[in-house]
Amino acid sequence: MVQCIIEESGEHIIAGAGELHLEICLKDLEDDHACIPIKKSDPVVSYRETVSEESDQMCLSKSPNKHNRLFMKACPMPDGLPEDIDNGEVNPRDDFKVRARYLSEKYEYDLTEARKIWCFGPDGTGPNILVDCTKGVQYLNEIKDSVVAGFQWATKEGVLSEENLRGVRFNIYDVTLHADAIHRGGGQIIPTTRRCLYACLLTASPRLMEPVYLCEIQCPEVAVGGIYGVLNRRRGHVFEELQVAGTPMFVVKAYLPVNESFGFTADLRSNTGGQAFPQCVFDHWQVLPGDPLELDSKPYAIVQTTRKRKGLKEGLPDLTQYLDKL
Repeated sequence: MVQCIIEESGEHIIAGAGELHLEICLKDLEDDHACIPIKKSDPVVSYRETVSEESDQMCLSKSPNKHNRLFMKACPMPDGLPEDIDNGEVNPRDDFKVRARYLSEKYEYDLTEARKIWCFGPDGTGPNILVDCTKGVQYLNEIKDSVVAGFQWATKEGVLSEENLRGVRFNIYDVTLHADAIHRGGGQIIPTTRRCLYACLLTASPRLMEPVYLCEIQCPEVAVGGIYGVLNRRRGHVFEELQVAGTPMFVVKAYLPVNESFGFTADLRSNTGGQAFPQCVFDHWQVLPGDPLELDSKPYAIVQTTRKRKGLKEGLPDLTQYLDKL
């Protein structure tokens, strides 16, 4: 349940299941293993990048030698499909015909396009897909591996703040390739694919997604009011309140954004006189309201702090560096 990663900026990241979990890990690391004081930043939350509508233009990128062109668009997946991919209902190892039938019946995908899903990403299994919507393109199979590699790279490090992508479908509409195989190798195609995918994302109203906890709180009836107060301050939202049969205890179920959960337990205890016991478990991803490309919006601020932490250039990614003119 603990992941340790070293970022390119030289930062060591320890990822755990929650605030308490991390605290225990860091305490053990400091006291038992390292035996020296450790500099640590405040806990941060990982986000996902997604899109909210179809790209408003066909995105074209040319390879460095100007001999190959890719035409693509991005669009959001229908609700429920990313979860189906996470749960293994839709799977890269499935028979493509069976999978296509499932997608066309449940999500109304075009059957021929659904049969031509090239891959899932990131890591070959993630909740993003690359679909071949081309008609009769020469040499297409020869660049498939390179395009897939570029897609895996782009879905692992999104355009806004190099976070993973989620729930994005990329369509390849047309490809013009050089007749000579030496001019369409991986070195030409992989970076071109990535640039094209980034342009698709930026033209499809990009959004940030934040993780949300399912929070189950047990408490006596007198403390219920205090719980609502704490949750409202933290953008939480109660969706169920039950009395446990035969006891004076209530169970309140709520969704709480992970970003707002730091210090939640202590806050809850102080507002209910220590009578409420919360249990949080990751439940789903939800779109953070606001446009990350708009200054002064909350997602914009998050993108900037993430970029700063990862040592990326500050400011917004520039569409012109990814798009080429015909």
